Amino acid sequence: MLCPIVKLTQQLIRCPSLSPNDAGCQDILISRLKEIGFDIEILNYKDTKNFWATRNTGKTLVFAGHTDVVPPGDNKHWITEPFYPIINNGMLFGRGAADMKGALASMIIAAERFISMYPNHSGRLGFLITSDEESSACHGTLQIIKHLMLKNENIDFCILGEPTSNITIGDVVKNGRRGSITANLIIYGIQGHVAYPHLANNPIHKGIEILNELIKIDWDKGNNCFSPTTLQITNIKAGIGINNIIPSKLFIQFNIRFSNEVTDKIIQKRIDILLLKYRIKYSIKWIVSGQPFLTKNGKLVEAVKIAVKRYVKIIPKLSTTGGTSDGRFISLMGAEIIELGPVNNTIHKINECVNISDLQILSKIYQNIMEQLIL
Repeated sequence: MLCPIVKLTQQLIRCPSLSPNDAGCQDILISRLKEIGFDIEILNYKDTKNFWATRNTGKTLVFAGHTDVVPPGDNKHWITEPFYPIINNGMLFGRGAADMKGALASMIIAAERFISMYPNHSGRLGFLITSDEESSACHGTLQIIKHLMLKNENIDFCILGEPTSNITIGDVVKNGRRGSITANLIIYGIQGHVAYPHLANNPIHKGIEILNELIKIDWDKGNNCFSPTTLQITNIKAGIGINNIIPSKLFIQFNIRFSNEVTDKIIQKRIDILLLKYRIKYSIKWIVSGQPFLTKNGKLVEAVKIAVKRYVKIIPKLSTTGGTSDGRFISLMGAEIIELGPVNNTIHKINECVNISDLQILSKIYQNIMEQLIL
């Protein structure tokens, strides 16, 4: 007989919620939360479904997550239809099983057990759910946080169900993330015939010099909490595919993941100085998609450590590595934030799956955190 967590995870996987389409997932979650006394506020924005659910008052512990998933790829390479979940050797297969419908189910079941046992708990329990995390992330958690801040709402503690574990459930949790800034740089030249370069100005030649200097910048050494700031070239484009034409412009895109040793303003200024040195005509557009944030040792970190040690017999490693998460938006409210979820070795892959026993343990960990912080 299937346990409640597996049943709910399967129900969510059956919803083909390709980002930002929710495909009915949130209706399922809202229905269950209403049954255990949560007040629901629907905060849909443009093509994105969002909701904010709370129960009781006082110190606030929020569980945050997303119902959207990335495309499954070629269905023929899956052992099942991506949105038709199956169980094989204790593993639950389906798109979103690990990222992050399994964690959502674990959260909901943990809340149901917690409220059944402690209907008069003293603190406030909340859920912050979006369908726009895997795509633009513009219409989801960011908009919820803006709304909550206008209402002078508070979030004291927040658990995101992102798949942070590497080998064993709870072996790694995220207590922060680096910032992310993208540059779209255009270097302008003069188009001309390759046989008459003196009548043209090739932006690629100057761009190569700039790129060589750009990738050698030593931004910082990092610190005890953050790895060093890194820059990666992500796109280069020039020309129209004709071998005898010098192009008129060169497009370069690069992304910088930065620690709290630098700021986005420092990064922009340093690169502007570099570009001005080359006396080129250029334009640059900066997109800051997240600032670095960090939750230091405190009540939430301690509660997570205690819960993981109780059920997995290990002390989790605190990490700030990896990409961005919606924690960057929630941090604007001054909350203590931890990301804790399933093993991440199949996320975004063909045959994404999650260990069923991991989900059961994860749900117990979530419940124990509730008991420590808002009982």
